[in-house]
Amino acid sequence: MLSIIGLLTIFLIVVLLMGKRFSPVVVLSIVPVLAALLAGFSFAEIGEFYIEGINKVTGIAVMFIFAILFFGILQDIGFFDPLIRYVLRLTGSNPIAITCGTVVIAAIAHIDGSGASTFLLTIPALLPIYQRLRMSPYLLVLLVGLSASVMNLIPWAGPMGRAGIILDRDPFDVWKSLIPVQVIGMLFTLVMAIYFGWREKQRVSFAKAAAEVPGTENGAQVLDPVKQPDRSQVKPLWINAILTLGIFTVLFAGLLPPGLLFMLGCSVVLFLNFQKKSEQMARLQAHAPNALLMASIIMVAGSFMGILSASGMLESIANDLVGILPKEAISNLHYIIAFLGVPIELLLSTDATYFALFPVIQQIVTEHGVNATTAVQYMMVGNIVGTFICPFAPAVWLAVGLANVELGKYIKYAFFWVWGLGIALLITMFLLGQFV
Repeated sequence: MLSIIGLLTIFLIVVLLMGKRFSPVVVLSIVPVLAALLAGFSFAEIGEFYIEGINKVTGIAVMFIFAILFFGILQDIGFFDPLIRYVLRLTGSNPIAITCGTVVIAAIAHIDGSGASTFLLTIPALLPIYQRLRMSPYLLVLLVGLSASVMNLIPWAGPMGRAGIILDRDPFDVWKSLIPVQVIGMLFTLVMAIYFGWREKQRVSFAKAAAEVPGTENGAQVLDPVKQPDRSQVKPLWINAILTLGIFTVLFAGLLPPGLLFMLGCSVVLFLNFQKKSEQMARLQAHAPNALLMASIIMVAGSFMGILSASGMLESIANDLVGILPKEAISNLHYIIAFLGVPIELLLSTDATYFALFPVIQQIVTEHGVNATTAVQYMMVGNIVGTFICPFAPAVWLAVGLANVELGKYIKYAFFWVWGLGIALLITMFLLGQFV
């Protein structure tokens, strides 16, 4: 009975998360509590499950809040603008350089882990160039999405935070061993950009489109539709660069918890560049929606995982499924799910995949000798590149809207390239041999 209730809970959560009526906060808060009551647990027991789950994710939520604020403030002061302008100057009107530049700029823009801000910063800036040279806007969205997807492995981005909740580990620790895969993934993306640029060059006649793009003669200014603060009092970028380098040095050295480190970093960068209280509060308010949205999802996900795990539902589901599945498939189930990661992302939302599917698979394979971290890392990497073709992701709708393209055509245009990159990353992980 516990398995049946658990499976029905997961199925209902998946269905509700796939719909347009309920947000993840509503679904992940209410459904698990109702399921626990149906299973016969008292309010006192459910409260204990909740506390157990929340305690596991508090540190992750804090890190997300202040990391998003920190990188958002760096974008406000124009910290990344010189590099972006330099890349745009280098690209000129060469399609191959433009596609490679798109990947680099998207990676820089996604340093805060927010898909929406990445599309807002990149597509309006680059779309006029693509249009002038008659390059496909679908390609622009694809390249930005691929680059942002690989960058999504950073520990303050949503997927890694969700993986940390599943594993009950610091996302930064989960990320460390994936750094080589992320680096190689960016190289793969650049190789794909070179091919796409060559293909566009062959497809389009540039005889009439070789004129200089207006507004890029001295390095194109990145169009930011979000109102920016007054930068007249901002400290020189080299001072902010030293601060950022120091934070990452301490982060990799493990001298302070990531949450505390980004809290301090956010406070220092805020004080350095905005001396007035009103300006500091304005910057916090500007980035609070993204930070609090992700933090709220993490907290309710912690509650959901606490109820599902502490009640015994997850263990019961795993034990019963093991009795049904062929023995040969059980220990390799995480590989199968990883290989099908991109198609699964099209069918399920990211939250449904991470909080409904992955925990069950992890529970099954770990009971057959597979390392829990290994299993989740494989499934995450196989799935993560599909994030920005998922029709349930609001950022995807923003991207296609900014580029003025159709979502259905975009998915058709991008699907096999995205899935191919996901498979390439999985093969890379296997060949590196660091998780098996």
